[in-house]
Amino acid sequence: MAQSVLRLAREVLRLRLTMLMLNEGIKAKAFRVPIHLALGHESIAVAVAAMMQEGDQLACSHRNLHYNLARGATYAQVRDEFALMPTGLAGGRAGSMNLSNPGAGIAYTSSILGNNLAVATGLALAKKVKGETGLTIVVTGDGAMEEGTLYESLQMYATYRLPAMIIVENNGWSLATRIEERRCPIRLDQMAAALGADYVCLSGNDPEAYLAKLTTAREAALADSRAVIVEVMLSTLGDWRMPTPEFPDGKHINYHAGGTPSVCLDNGPCVRAEADDPVHVLACVHGPARVDALAAEIAGTLEARA
Repeated sequence: MAQSVLRLAREVLRLRLTMLMLNEGIKAKAFRVPIHLALGHESIAVAVAAMMQEGDQLACSHRNLHYNLARGATYAQVRDEFALMPTGLAGGRAGSMNLSNPGAGIAYTSSILGNNLAVATGLALAKKVKGETGLTIVVTGDGAMEEGTLYESLQMYATYRLPAMIIVENNGWSLATRIEERRCPIRLDQMAAALGADYVCLSGNDPEAYLAKLTTAREAALADSRAVIVEVMLSTLGDWRMPTPEFPDGKHINYHAGGTPSVCLDNGPCVRAEADDPVHVLACVHGPARVDALAAEIAGTLEARA
């Protein structure tokens, strides 16, 4: 396994194992703050973190754990932050949904749907006014892209010729409702074309392929002083079935926040053997034995430093 590919694989596994450990803490009621895990989102976070260069700034949403981890946060730092301890990543003052780390390039995080889109536009404009280099990156979801701030931000990027990257994590759900059950499709490729932005669609959960495409998109955005929308097709893993009087055999519950009872650390890093699980993709590319060995090594390191 080439060194760069190995590094990406290790990072995907580190994020997965860290979140599995945190999930056990959530299930044990060790934390008092609302927490949104990102099982299934590891590949895009690892690729974005690897793509970022000096001067780049990232604005996150309420589901930000994977980006904080990918930009260097440790299990102990995040665990203590969620426990509101002074040894946490933000000194126990940010909790989960507003967790940022300016020293690692995560300039802003908001728990308000779509709020970070407008703030990221301000960050991009400030870079131009100050003559600073670097790309402004903002992460949102398929729900927040319905907010007016997305359209307004794209218009400002075009008007002021601001380089930016808008990453839309599309998991197909709005809380417990499928997107197609509540609205018609939103064609981000057509929106991008209408508002002077580029468009890239990522799928398959291969961090190496993601990094290559993101790096190309980053260079184009900076060279042309324009925005690029990156739509990432993924699944937020951890769905389960809850028995109710109406559904005695269990009603399907899509995982959104809190602990996911269907996922257990003892079962290993792979949540399900399908292509929407980044760890399963790693096993298909590099072999199950190699991935298991890496996972065991990383797990031992995480536990030793906890």
